Formats: sequence, C-alpha cells, structure tokens
Amino acid sequence: MNKSELRAKFLNRQKSLAESERLEKSQQISNRYFSNFQLDTTSFLQLFLPILKNKEVETSFILERAKKEFSHIKFTVPRVNHVSDEIESCLLEPTTMLKESKWGIREPVESEIIEPDRIDIVLVPLLCFDPRGYRVGYGKGFYDRFLKMCRKDCLKIGLSFFESVDEIADVHEHDVRLDHVVTPDRVISF
Repeated sequence: MNKSELRAKFLNRQKSLAESERLEKSQQISNRYFSNFQLDTTSFLQLFLPILKNKEVETSFILERAKKEFSHIKFTVPRVNHVSDEIESCLLEPTTMLKESKWGIREPVESEIIEPDRIDIVLVPLLCFDPRGYRVGYGKGFYDRFLKMCRKDCLKIGLSFFESVDEIADVHEHDVRLDHVVTPDRVISF
C-alpha cells in the first residue's frame, strides 16, 4: 500500500481505540521504553504532545517518569513555524503555556528554542511503519525535515500502537528512517 492508503487505514484504526485501551497501550509503550533505553547521558529529549482527537500515544507517561527518575534531562516539544514551514524544538517547562494549533496539536505559546543539533533523543509520532524503519505520518513532511537537522547520533524513536506493515510502497529519498520503534509488545530496531 502507498502512504495515503496506509494513512487512512491506520488513522481509522487509531481513532477507533477506546480511551481506556489507548491509555493502557500508552502505559505499556512507556514501560517498554524505559526497559530498553538508557537515559543517563541524555541532556535533551524531544517528545510530542498527542493529538487527542486522533488518539495518539499518550506521552505524558514517559514525560512524568523521566522527570522523576532523570532530573537532569530537559524536555522539548515541537512547534510548527509557519514562516519557515519547519518544526522548532521548544523547551517545555512547568510554566510553559500551551495553545492548540489548527491541527489539534498543543504547542508552546512562548518558549526558548533549542537547536536540533542539541537534541539527544526524538520521540516521533507515526501512524504506521515498515520493517526498514520508514514511517507514515500525516503527510506534511515536518518530521523528515526536522530529523535531517538533528545530529547523526540522535536517537529517532517512533511510538506505535500497532506492529509494522509489510511495506510502504512509496518511500522517497527525503524520508528519514527511524532507529527504533516502541510498541506495547516490543522494541524493533532498524
């Protein structure tokens, strides 16, 4: 299947999750994440704030646990700069005010911008992925452009409720592969 077919199929699957199932699977993803990744040397971790209407993975489980267990980590969240059409990494602090964008993404109103080359780990939203580490998102290309600006050793980790599809038929040269995907049942490394 191509990206648009997969996007429609998996967005529908994701939206059909009961809220209790979304939260349970999100907690399983969080537990698996902490069991498989070392955060002792992480300075900056970027995570996404879920689009609730699309029932994305709830990342607050990872955020809250990491705050407790790894107090040295600074967290960033993405905000789309509509002038440059790129993602900015905004420092997320307890006082950060969030506003919902036209896509339903909670973004910081004002925040210190952290350069992409300072980020150690990026948790990446996705609708589905394939065995090569390519992902299908919402089709705007924001994450592919952002991930290209990150350091080569920055870990790119997708979070998914579902297992991989056999193939994404229309992968392009600008698509950036993930290093790992965390599902409720396992971690897949590419």
